[in-house]
Amino acid sequence: MGPMSALKRNEAQLRAQLLDVHHYAVTLDLTGDDDTFDSTTVIRFTARTGGDTFVELKPETLRSATLDGNPLDPATLQDNRLPLTGLTQGPHELHLDTRMRYSRTGEGLHRFTDPADGHTYVYSQMFLDDVQRVFPAFDQPDLKAVFEFTVTAPADWTVLANGITTRLADRDTDGAGIWQSAPTPVISTYLAAVAAGPWHSVTTEHAGLPFGIHCRQSLAPHLDADADEILSITKACFDRYQVKFTEPYPFDSYDQAFVPEFNAGAMENPGLVTFRDEFIYRSAVTDTERQSRAMVIAHEMAHMWFGDLVTLAWFDDIWLNESFAEYMGYQTLTEATRFTDTWTDFGVTRKPWGYDADQRPSTHPVAPAPDDVPDTASALLNFDGISYAKGASALRQLVAWLGEKDFLAGINTHFARHKFANASLADFIDSLAAHTERDVRGWAEAWLRTTGIDTLTPRIEDPEGTNGWTLTVDRDGSRPHHIAVGVYDRDPVDGSILELRELLDLDVPSDEIISAGGTRPALLLLNDADLTYTKVRLDETSLETVLRGLSGIPEALTRAVVWNCLRDMVRDGELDPQDFLATAAAHLPAEHDLAIVQGVLTFARTQIADHYVAPENRPEALATLTTIARDLLRRTEDGSEPGMRLTAVRTLVGSATQPDTIAAWLADDTVPGGPALDPELRWRILTRLAVLGAVGESEIDAALADDPSATGEEGAARCRAALPTPEAKAAAWDRLFHDDSLSNYLFSATAQGFWQPEQADLTAEYVTRYYPEAVALGARRGPAIGEAAGRYAFPAHAVDEANLKAGQACLAEPDAIPLLRRKLVDQLDDLARALRVRR
Repeated sequence: MGPMSALKRNEAQLRAQLLDVHHYAVTLDLTGDDDTFDSTTVIRFTARTGGDTFVELKPETLRSATLDGNPLDPATLQDNRLPLTGLTQGPHELHLDTRMRYSRTGEGLHRFTDPADGHTYVYSQMFLDDVQRVFPAFDQPDLKAVFEFTVTAPADWTVLANGITTRLADRDTDGAGIWQSAPTPVISTYLAAVAAGPWHSVTTEHAGLPFGIHCRQSLAPHLDADADEILSITKACFDRYQVKFTEPYPFDSYDQAFVPEFNAGAMENPGLVTFRDEFIYRSAVTDTERQSRAMVIAHEMAHMWFGDLVTLAWFDDIWLNESFAEYMGYQTLTEATRFTDTWTDFGVTRKPWGYDADQRPSTHPVAPAPDDVPDTASALLNFDGISYAKGASALRQLVAWLGEKDFLAGINTHFARHKFANASLADFIDSLAAHTERDVRGWAEAWLRTTGIDTLTPRIEDPEGTNGWTLTVDRDGSRPHHIAVGVYDRDPVDGSILELRELLDLDVPSDEIISAGGTRPALLLLNDADLTYTKVRLDETSLETVLRGLSGIPEALTRAVVWNCLRDMVRDGELDPQDFLATAAAHLPAEHDLAIVQGVLTFARTQIADHYVAPENRPEALATLTTIARDLLRRTEDGSEPGMRLTAVRTLVGSATQPDTIAAWLADDTVPGGPALDPELRWRILTRLAVLGAVGESEIDAALADDPSATGEEGAARCRAALPTPEAKAAAWDRLFHDDSLSNYLFSATAQGFWQPEQADLTAEYVTRYYPEAVALGARRGPAIGEAAGRYAFPAHAVDEANLKAGQACLAEPDAIPLLRRKLVDQLDDLARALRVRR
């Protein structure tokens, strides 16, 4: 069977004009061998006129196909398309009997056997066109239909699906269970879902609906420990959405399945949301990480309306799903749960993802033109920081400009007009325009159809002999901004503390110049409260103030805006990376907002220490990070901030240049004055010791024997690849690029261990080998592994012209699959930026 053919937009439009699809009856038998499963599908549809079309499927074997009782020739299946020719106007019934192959890469129907206990689980990931790996379909979002699953599964398994499932009977031959799902409302093909295995489940009822959370048996104690928190957040968000949205929840149940080796954070399958099961914490985590899990829960629930009830018509409107769910997730979490400061975390973790993506050659509008998304392969490229973080930032600015009342009225009109159907950007703008006199169409053109980031720079004048100062805002860019401007003075007693004098509202561009009385402020901050999406710069006085007194700014969200400003300045070559590190060393030990500490340390470790400073200066950068971590440990030695202590310990481990201290921790099973070592910390320490050459295969084998879990297998793979020997590198390389049985998670773990800045000489020979072998791997194993090869296996540590030229030569060839090519474009642009910063 050849490669899958991407569906073109014009093909989808023609098929949507021809067909109305009504119902899928999908029968799966999961009791066969470990590699394949039986999939039988009956599709009922109507042809509006006579004509020709096709159905998509990618089977191991197409055993038979009939249309209205008439056999179709399986040999006519080319790539992933079976032609349906000579359709007559009226109703039709298509029967297809196939043998499908399980996935090991998180695409289609993924099969996983848990090394901890030998139990096997399967779950579907149908997005974006992977439904074709599970059952045949007219696979495009605007051909919605009702779905029903009948699933035969081993006797001890439970089957979950979009609708409530019932075990109908046991098979006489082996006691296998036969399960039936309730029919769904009409949904898109990519949203159909099934998950099966001996799940551990916690169930309850809320608002008259069954709610459930599910995970592998080996994670049961950890799910039980957090079940109350997960369910309370789920219920609180559900109740809040029921208030915000006039359309009631549109499905018959709400299950959340935490599944293994999941490629994304989660997937919004209606009634059966799937999450990566790293969200079931086996080890200690910070409260910020708990907040991130809660945000994903809120994000996916928002999709029940944004994406599932009302669905994009084509993939140029991905933002109508993701930007809304991102915005609603953060906002609703703030309104409905104990996590009341989520926008700070958004500012320091998600927003930089959007800023970085928007400055690369691969940038695109939040809402690209339809012609710029001509097929499904190009659509897959747009699931990035622009569709999520930039789009959510744009919506936050829209709410600030439009007002929340009119915004909510507009989206509720949108739901009412298009429920159980499909809609476009134009439809959404029409719904908003019905509730405001403001020019929302002009706003959408300026914000959603353009690329890049504006930069706002203040000009402050305080002429001698006058009692006052004036502000003018220079804008490099084209978008309108409604912002807050923070005016701060130093505390007269404690000069390290900054006091808010006033918060000014300002529209940019504006001919108005704010004229203010009193002395020139110590700090003037554009976009205080972080209401818009822009870079901001500081005047000379304000820059000096923040470098000296950043930790004295009273509000965490304001500090986040300042840290983002400094981060941008480093990336743009306007602030020396060493000065950023010095500022972090001066202010993080006094910082109590965990999201800020984690965000700043992550940037300092992964970008500055590994890429932006020259190799000879890297030990000094790591020493600075170690000093910050030790200062945080001393400050929190009373145990009042366990998350801060855990963050400090992680930083100490990741920044260690000598093995003695962390090796002693591993031997004693504790961190003096810090947390007891749990599995996550043990593997983190062992990985760093492997990088430093302080452990070998025997220690890794012993650690895996102590933790024979899936996470343990990944940790061992990461450690083995990190060992600083030619033999270890050769073995890891062979696993990455020549072992096609390697699962997506074991591939990523091996790739993460392989490249280490400390081992540049040892891995130098692999840098140029990477490009042709990654291209061949992507072509052979498909998008998920191709994306992982671009994300994790790329030699980002080799910040030099030779690596850049080798990558550019690879891009000059047409062979890389689109998702890998996109990752290479981004990685090479980041590499070029690192070279500029170093100069």
